[in-house]
Amino acid sequence: MEEQKITKIPFGQLGIIVHDSCKELGKKVDDYIVKRRREEFASSCSEYHVDEIKDSYIIDSEIVRFANGEAKGQLKESIRGKDIYILADIGNYNVTYNMFGHENRMSPDDHFQDVKRLISAIAGKARRIHVIMPLLYESRQDKRNSRESLDCAMALQELENMGVENIFTFDAHETRVQNAIPQTGFESLHSTYQIIKAMHRVDDQICFDKDAMMVISPDTGAMDRAIYYASVLGLDVGLFYKRRDYKKIVDGRNPIIQHEYMGAEVAGKDILIVDDMIASGGSVFDIARELKNKNARNVYVAVSFTFFTNGIEKMDEYYEKGYITKLFSTNMTYIPQKFKNAEWFEEVDMSKLISLLIDTVNYDDSVSPLLDATNKIKKILGK
Repeated sequence: MEEQKITKIPFGQLGIIVHDSCKELGKKVDDYIVKRRREEFASSCSEYHVDEIKDSYIIDSEIVRFANGEAKGQLKESIRGKDIYILADIGNYNVTYNMFGHENRMSPDDHFQDVKRLISAIAGKARRIHVIMPLLYESRQDKRNSRESLDCAMALQELENMGVENIFTFDAHETRVQNAIPQTGFESLHSTYQIIKAMHRVDDQICFDKDAMMVISPDTGAMDRAIYYASVLGLDVGLFYKRRDYKKIVDGRNPIIQHEYMGAEVAGKDILIVDDMIASGGSVFDIARELKNKNARNVYVAVSFTFFTNGIEKMDEYYEKGYITKLFSTNMTYIPQKFKNAEWFEEVDMSKLISLLIDTVNYDDSVSPLLDATNKIKKILGK
C-alpha cells in the first residue's frame, strides 16, 4: 500500500490548500509528497513532468476574519488549471478568532464554513477540487429518529453543488451518507493497518493469537469494524450492547442504563476495543471496567478520533487502576499536548497514507489498494 509507485503523468499541477485547523498534519503530508516525488522523478525523470518537482505543494491561503466575526477566504497565488486538494480538520477546537473583543473557539460549523469559503475563492479556476475531511462533518447525524435535521447529507450536497469532485474521509460513522451525493466521489478510508502497525511497534508483548486476544465492539454500530479487525487478525469477537432509558433525553440522547456483554470468555485474554471515535469516553470506561471485572488481562483501545469532551481525568484514573493499558488514536484530528504526554496515549501518524492518497488521485491511479490493507496487515502478523 504505502510502497505504491507513481506510474502516470498528473491530471493537473498539484495544489494543496491546508486550512488553519490542519497545519501540522498538512505540513507532514506535504513533506511526504515532496520526498516521494523527488525520489521517483530522480530515478525515472524522463517519464514525468519535471516542473512537478517542488519544495512545497501547499497553496498560500488565508481566512481573513473581521472584528464582528464575519470572514472571507483568500488565495494568495494562482490556482488556475491546478488539481486542488483542500485539507481541513473540522474537529479542531484549538483554533480561535476574535469577535467584538472576545476570543471564540471555532466549532465544526465554523471550520466547514471556512472550507466553503476556500472553494468559493477558487471561483471555478481549478481543474478539479477535492476535499479531504478526515473527521467527516456532522457524521454522527446520519439518520432521523424523529423530526431532526440531516446535517451530514446537506453538507455533502453543498460541497457537490460547489463543484467538488471527490470527498475523502476516514472511518466514517456511517458510510451510507454517500447516498446523498450519488454522482460525486466519496471514499471512507480506514486506519486499521496503521493502528495495528503501531500496536506491534509499541508493545512487543501483544500477541495477535486467538488464544491470547479478543476483539470487542463497544456497541452494535461498531460491529462491522470489530468483525474486520477480528477477521484479519484471526481473533474471536465479542459485543457490548447498550440498554438505554428511552423515557429520558440527556444532552440530546437517551442515557445508557447498562452495557450488556455477548461473546466468549474474556478471562486471561488481552482485549482490543475498536471504535471510530471516543467522545466523552463514558462507554469505553464502563466497558473496560466490566472487562477487568471479568478478569481480562490487558485492555487496549483503538480509535480513529479522540475527543474526551469531558476531560481526561477519568482516563488517567483508569490507567492508574489498570483498567486500560493503552489508547491508540490517529493524528487526523486535534490532539492536545497533555494527551500526547500521557503514558496511556499512543499517537498513530496518518500523514503518509494521506500523502499517498493525494498522489494517487492526482496521477489518476486507482485508490482501491488504499482501501483494503488486509495483505499489509498479514505481513505484520507474519513477522
